[in-house]
Amino acid sequence: MCSKRKTCHGGPSQQEQGSPAIANEVFVIDEEVSHLTRLKSEPSERTRACLHAGKSHISTFKLLSSRESNRSGFGRFSSADCSYALRKHLPVRGPWCVDSMDCAAYISQFSSDGSLLIAGFRGGRIRIYNADKKWKIHKDINCKSLRWTVSDIALSPDQQYLAYSSLTPTVHIVNVQNALKQSHANITDIHEGLNFSAADDESSFGIFSIKFSKDGHELVVGNSNESICIYDLGANKVTERIHAHVADVNAVTFADESSDVLYSGSDDSLCKVWDRRCHKSAKPVGVLAGHLDGVTFIDSRGDGHYFISNCKDQTIKLWDIRKLSSATKDCTPKAYEWDYRWMTYPSEARFLKHSYDQSLATFRGHSVLRTLIRCYFSPMHRSEVHIHRIQ
Repeated sequence: MCSKRKTCHGGPSQQEQGSPAIANEVFVIDEEVSHLTRLKSEPSERTRACLHAGKSHISTFKLLSSRESNRSGFGRFSSADCSYALRKHLPVRGPWCVDSMDCAAYISQFSSDGSLLIAGFRGGRIRIYNADKKWKIHKDINCKSLRWTVSDIALSPDQQYLAYSSLTPTVHIVNVQNALKQSHANITDIHEGLNFSAADDESSFGIFSIKFSKDGHELVVGNSNESICIYDLGANKVTERIHAHVADVNAVTFADESSDVLYSGSDDSLCKVWDRRCHKSAKPVGVLAGHLDGVTFIDSRGDGHYFISNCKDQTIKLWDIRKLSSATKDCTPKAYEWDYRWMTYPSEARFLKHSYDQSLATFRGHSVLRTLIRCYFSPMHRSEVHIHRIQ
């Protein structure tokens, strides 16, 4: 396990307050140049020659077939071939501004069908945009009982209700399909509060992650109390509490439609798998090691086998829970300290590797700075990974 490092949530650092500009401009420029280069890349001369393509377009199918049959004699794609194949799938339009607010946006999330975009802002506002109606505002929500910001949002499977959390033990639920466009908490609309605290809690805690179960009957949260809690909406109470990690639980989600299995990710750098059918021992059924810093988000593919995690070590990892271990593997202690809210990620740490990495694949090239960046699988009929980042 990586050495525990106290990570602060819930407020700006002194450096963030005094110096809002973050010193990562060089990295941003490098990424932009890299992106534009990929868009204009052509296959290597060796590949064109073996395919007798001349200057004509080469389909991805032909490129893959050539590689599999090793027609170039090189045995694999060159960097130019990779970029040429990728350029069809990289965005070439945008970004464009959907809305402008006077406070920072920390989270965003599309509905499962892609028709709605929900964005949460630091100033206690949540706006829902209708993607099918040229991003018209579907619902403008003024939240209640917030501490610092909206920390997470979750839309129910039927898209009827929105749950939102903050750095408090309470989750609020609001109806987003009624006739009201403006929803002011308990003034024009009811924002029902669900209390996740227990009588024996020594202090208040914040909630970083919330998810509905696939049937919409339960909510699961991850919190700064190093715990996972499950709330039964029908019974109107917390039914399960698990002390899951040794640091903040930043991410939690249900594995599939059964809601029996949970995935969690924490600032202790570990991902864990929990089976509610055998949770009485309060131990995970397995641990997945490979990240070198705090896990910021987890998204399940929904098949009960695969999920992805995003991390402050600037990577996304793909996992198969059939390859998990029952014990925690120690990793090399970090030789660096940094604060993701205002510092650039140390260059010497960018390509460090975990000695016992259990992931299937590692994706790099994005940055995890300023806030807990999310990552998502694209819709089920496609096999892509999307990163959601709002600043």
